[in-house]
Amino acid sequence: MFKVQGSRFNVQSYGNTKVKPEILPTHTSALFAAAVARAAELLRAGEVVALPTETVYGLAANALEATAVSRIYEVKGRAAHNPIIVHVASVEMARRCVATWPALADKLAAAFWPGPLTLVLSKAKDIPDIVTAGGATVGVRWPSHPFIQAVIRECGFPLAAPSANLSNHVSPTTADHVRRQLGDKLRLIVDGGPSQVGIESTVLDLTAATPRLLRPGMIHEQALLAVIGRVSGVRCQVSGEEALRSPGMLPRHYSPKARLLVLDWRDDSDLRRQLDTQHLTPGTCHVIAHTRIPSGAGLARVSVIPHDAEAFARAIYADLHRCDQLGAELIVVESVPEANEWRAIADRLRRAAAS
Repeated sequence: MFKVQGSRFNVQSYGNTKVKPEILPTHTSALFAAAVARAAELLRAGEVVALPTETVYGLAANALEATAVSRIYEVKGRAAHNPIIVHVASVEMARRCVATWPALADKLAAAFWPGPLTLVLSKAKDIPDIVTAGGATVGVRWPSHPFIQAVIRECGFPLAAPSANLSNHVSPTTADHVRRQLGDKLRLIVDGGPSQVGIESTVLDLTAATPRLLRPGMIHEQALLAVIGRVSGVRCQVSGEEALRSPGMLPRHYSPKARLLVLDWRDDSDLRRQLDTQHLTPGTCHVIAHTRIPSGAGLARVSVIPHDAEAFARAIYADLHRCDQLGAELIVVESVPEANEWRAIADRLRRAAAS
């Protein structure tokens, strides 16, 4: 069992005090070790820090301290009904976060951990209610990024860590993305380089008779089926009274400041016809394409992401952040293929485009 400090479900207010964050690099062994020590020091003191993971940057706090976790909600402006994933550095630590650990969890952990897969299980008593938004289940993940692994091992406790951005905005994949959104609210941002996966983890609910995919990710359904043989389809939304079992299930999420549209076009003239039909001005339009590349004439900007699901996932959030920094009013993203490896990307774009 963990030694638990404070488990009352109560989001605290910390005021609007602005701070200038330390931004610590990790590109040498000495810098890496110093950043681990500093992050662990602040986390032990109940602070919230921004750390790199392989999916996106996370806003981390001691998952066993309700007061520390409440600071995550306050910094992000996160709704209290939206749960937070708990990050661990071993299967043993994951087992201590949950009430039961089924054989399926062992199979999945052996196949995909450390990595971008979150398992939803009945929560242990040590996990405060605020982490799970009052629900009876908790999502746990063993990330593969060496820095957050080292911090968790140094701390000796699991970390609650949603994406390090304002709630519902585009997730950060670099330390600079974090600085631009939350820099005046954090004491520490650790720069571990660009995220190598680029979108949030796959979330699989193991509390049902048949495992349910709650949020698609780059570990897609076919890969899961190859290991456990059965998975029910993506459950992307819940009823109004049902507790959320996972983040990423709200209709609107991962959204840039600009309006985002997902369109499919044959050529330049077809794209312009669609913009005209919707009474949109091409000169305000930033286009992100992968296959049918517009000429750019009359458009505000055109960027190209490779027509490869993994490369697209690594790049898309950074491109959306860049559009926001350039003051885009409208972002048009070329629709992606209807294939298993693209499903998570399609999910993120659909939620980003929701009104």
